[in-house]
Amino acid sequence: MDGADRLRDYHGKRHFDRTAEPRGGGREAQDALPRFVVQIHDARRMHFDFRLQVGDVLKSWSVPKGPSADPRDKRLAVPTEDHPLEYEEFEGVIPHGEYGGGTVIVWDHGTYEPLSHDRRGRPVDFAASLERGHATFRLHGAKLRGEYALTRFRSGEDGEEAWLLVRAAKGGSGGRGAPDPRRARSARTGRTLAQVAQEDG
Repeated sequence: MDGADRLRDYHGKRHFDRTAEPRGGGREAQDALPRFVVQIHDARRMHFDFRLQVGDVLKSWSVPKGPSADPRDKRLAVPTEDHPLEYEEFEGVIPHGEYGGGTVIVWDHGTYEPLSHDRRGRPVDFAASLERGHATFRLHGAKLRGEYALTRFRSGEDGEEAWLLVRAAKGGSGGRGAPDPRRARSARTGRTLAQVAQEDG
């Protein structure tokens, strides 16, 4: 399935004459390592959006409490529709009444290393590891660094699919939890949610 097909759900939920969100399709993967982004989204419910570049789209999960650097924190992560690569840079206000209406900032972004392997230690294709329900990776962000795992614990066959996002315990059990989203600042512009809402709303 190519990027255009994988973005069908994304396009179907948005009116691009009303929202400044990117339509997608104008950017190709160029970095040696795939990209990731964590956005704070002050919508109907405040949450974090965790996105990993897989091929020509951003695979996306809604993480209500946000990613944590503390391995003791097991964060619920609920899959959402694939997003275009350009969404990594999106920061602004989605108009009220539109899908996901609210303010978005880029809390962190960078690259990641896929680390998934089979029982014999051989590398496994990252998209395939996600399909199987468990993927490990190392983040190289401005704020998040280190090894993480995404593990599916509910398949969605009789309800909503759900995953856990957990920091690996390597290097000790310490680490910071998620930030206070209303005080957090953008890794792109240094602005808070309130500043983006005031300046871009």
